[in-house]
Amino acid sequence: MASTACFVIVSKNDIPIYEAEVGSAPKREDQAYQHQFILHAALDVVQDLAWATSTMFLKSVDRFDDLVVSVYVTAGHTRFMLLHDSRSEDGIKSFFQEVHELYIKIFLNPLYLPGSRITSSHFDTKVRALARKYL
Repeated sequence: MASTACFVIVSKNDIPIYEAEVGSAPKREDQAYQHQFILHAALDVVQDLAWATSTMFLKSVDRFDDLVVSVYVTAGHTRFMLLHDSRSEDGIKSFFQEVHELYIKIFLNPLYLPGSRITSSHFDTKVRALARKYL
């Protein structure tokens, strides 16, 4: 079965710094815009939930048709947002934790300016491999 998944990293200033369509479903241009819209709409809910709980993995915070938005918030208030149609909560949590480790490695790079877009092809390859493994 083909899965739909869109992964976005949003900085604490609500600027998307990384985006990837990581699902195995065939991609359409209008669907990519719809995924971005759904994830943007969920940011307000994430903002409220992030201050109400001390956990980093907020599980599913929003729903649109059969798609679910799961969120992981770092200590620096960077949000990892995943729009998906799968039900494997443990796999999603593991995916977020491993992407968080990759993000920390990028963040520690002295040439990376915090809040700027992540353009590393190595990072992109690793995120897509983790998506295939866990999602």
